[in-house]
Amino acid sequence: MKINIGCGGQVKEGFIGIDILQFPGVDIVHDLNVFPYPFKDDEIDEIWMDQVLEHLSDPLKVVEELYRISKNDAAITIGVPYFRSFYATIDPTHKNFFGLNWFNYFDPNHYICQRYKYSEAQFNITKIEFDREFIKAGFFHKKLVSFAQKHPMFYESKLSHLLPLNSLTFYLKVIK
Repeated sequence: MKINIGCGGQVKEGFIGIDILQFPGVDIVHDLNVFPYPFKDDEIDEIWMDQVLEHLSDPLKVVEELYRISKNDAAITIGVPYFRSFYATIDPTHKNFFGLNWFNYFDPNHYICQRYKYSEAQFNITKIEFDREFIKAGFFHKKLVSFAQKHPMFYESKLSHLLPLNSLTFYLKVIK
């Protein structure tokens, strides 16, 4: 089973749409701040969650819930505004901000997860992508994204405050 969490009116072919409001294309109406989600343990093969996590009250608990409902090796894609982005700070409904290391707390191969065990949920981070949805970007933007993709930590620590990008997409694989 594939689910599109916080889908709004954005239908994703082959996915069950979940949102707090009944938009066209929403199959399950559910408040994502209410746990548990309406799925069994180890039921989901793939999760798409785009520009949702920043709106929720307890992102750690949400990620643990995604882990609970996902099968081993399930693919999870989570898009969020980049913490340096203009878009991250102008929306008054944003409650959380995300940088490159946010999901490292769940990756057992990363020293941050090994040092700070905040959760039992575990994921391999298979890829992190800057500005995935900015398809019609200009030449300079494309070059900046390319540089950030090749040198993400250098970009975040030395350049992102001067030349902020807009979003991060985390591609995760569930480890159970």
